[in-house]
Amino acid sequence: MSSAVKSFCSRWTSLLLVLTLSLVLASCSLRQTEPDTIRIGVTVYDEQDTFIASLIQSLQQDAQQAEVRYGIKINVSVADGKGNQTTQMEQVDRFIKQGCDVLCVNIVDRTAAAVLIDKAKEAEIPLLFFNREPVEEDLRRWDEVVYVGAKAEQSGVLQGRMLVEAWQDDTERWDKNGDGVLQYVLLEGEPGHQDALLRTEYAAKSMTAEGLSAQKLAGDTANWNRGQAASKMRLWLDQYGDAIEAVISNNDDMALGAIDAFLEKEMEVPLVVGVDATKQALDAIEQGTLYGTVHNDADGIAKALLDLCLTYSGILEDSQAPHLEKGHYLWFSYQEVTAKNIDEWRQSLN
Repeated sequence: MSSAVKSFCSRWTSLLLVLTLSLVLASCSLRQTEPDTIRIGVTVYDEQDTFIASLIQSLQQDAQQAEVRYGIKINVSVADGKGNQTTQMEQVDRFIKQGCDVLCVNIVDRTAAAVLIDKAKEAEIPLLFFNREPVEEDLRRWDEVVYVGAKAEQSGVLQGRMLVEAWQDDTERWDKNGDGVLQYVLLEGEPGHQDALLRTEYAAKSMTAEGLSAQKLAGDTANWNRGQAASKMRLWLDQYGDAIEAVISNNDDMALGAIDAFLEKEMEVPLVVGVDATKQALDAIEQGTLYGTVHNDADGIAKALLDLCLTYSGILEDSQAPHLEKGHYLWFSYQEVTAKNIDEWRQSLN
């Protein structure tokens, strides 16, 4: 081989090495500047539920702020189970196939939790349940399963206390028939739902414990729905009329539905209490139609879900993660809200 050819080959080889090195360095630089992407799959029992809609909105807003704070991309995909567990199972399967990093599930039917947990475990994707609590036995099926929410019995206790407080403050107003007994009707969330059962049970226990004599005139499920609650209340008003001195509702939407029925019939609204502290409920308190509600911290739950997602994805250190009780629970506390403390309560949130 001539010296000229050897020189050309040597220069060509050197050029190839330089080009290859440049491409490698460019690739590394590109990877360093591209933000990490976290994919969060969220499925809810019913996206039309006022409280759930508020929670999801907070989660999406928190995710946008976290993108700026940590220089990452966060894709939050939300699916609506529409009250159908089979549909929700299919949504979870789709999230797993799409390679989501964390699953957040507001489960339709808590008895199906074990199946969802096994799916997540097999795919090695952390699973966060929220607002609808699976049984502890199911949560212990895998280390990376968490429930985020509040203890339903506490909300029932606070509802009972609000009723006692109102009765003691103005018995003459609420005791329409003057018999010293609070006659009430009860709007329950849905058949067999743990929160509905516990809120119902502990509201009654709380009234009794505080020494209030109470009589249940009627009770039925309205599936957390304002329209269904209004329909139930119309029937009860036709049957009991002014004998209804109070309405205990498992959530605010149903409480507002009951109020709608009273206003439609141009009847005086009795003592009504709900749960969640939705914007519409707070407006009703200020308008004087809803006596009180129990704040369920949608914003706090949303932030906790995102913090856990960031922890499982390696963005937050374990030391920055919310503390879990028994390794599986992140509990929030309910707070009662009435006209007496609504201004102070609003200020505490800011």
